[in-house]
Amino acid sequence: MARRRGASSVNMNPIATSVIVLACVFGGALAGLFLRIRLPDQHLQDDSKDIVKLGIGVVATMAALVLGLLVSSAKASFDRTSNEVALGAAKIVQLNHALAQYGDETKEIRGALRRYVAAVADALTSGEKSRLMQFRTSAPTTKADDVEVAIRALVPRSEAQRELRSRALTLIQDWSANRSLLWLQQHSSVSTPLLVVVVAWFALIFLGFGLFSPRNGTVVATLFLCALAVSGALFLILEMDSPLEGVIRISDGPTRNALSTFAID
Repeated sequence: MARRRGASSVNMNPIATSVIVLACVFGGALAGLFLRIRLPDQHLQDDSKDIVKLGIGVVATMAALVLGLLVSSAKASFDRTSNEVALGAAKIVQLNHALAQYGDETKEIRGALRRYVAAVADALTSGEKSRLMQFRTSAPTTKADDVEVAIRALVPRSEAQRELRSRALTLIQDWSANRSLLWLQQHSSVSTPLLVVVVAWFALIFLGFGLFSPRNGTVVATLFLCALAVSGALFLILEMDSPLEGVIRISDGPTRNALSTFAID
């Protein structure tokens, strides 16, 4: 799980984590099937089964609630990042429009801005961690700061240009703040202890399933598919919790659309 900050931070790959979850949950089912033939008959009577089923129901309810919390947390993180990228793209569109209205003096500034936005769009499309990490280093930040410096260096010749220059400075500063906030918030919103607890609960639930199930191929296959579904659900949660990389990531559409406005203006 891609938890990067905090005392309970763990940096784990969603696929590796899902495989571990599958092993734990299905291992619980196999342990139940093994215990079934080892326990004395009095432990498998109807009264015992009723109590075990009741306990499994309680644990299953708690597991469903915690799983819902994990889904909600990961979805909120995914939506927040998506909204921040869309907001940044909107700032780029407004900035480019203001610079275009200023006049031909901003042609080089707009060209530099376009190249930086294109690089960001390509990085979002790739979803590669190494390419995304380069935008947290000083070099890309310097390029963005150079755009602000160039805007400050403009010498307005009229009141309209003075207003456009002031607006452009406000937009580039807002965009820089939005970009910094985007990177600072790239930490996991999924609690590691919650994830460990919910996996342990599912392993316990599957142990109960195996304890009162006959040992045949159909049962084993069914338990495996159910365990696979659980691990798949946690895989989706962890993928959504890393919205800039992996299989499930935010759309680069807003950034691409912002990039297209440079040709229009």
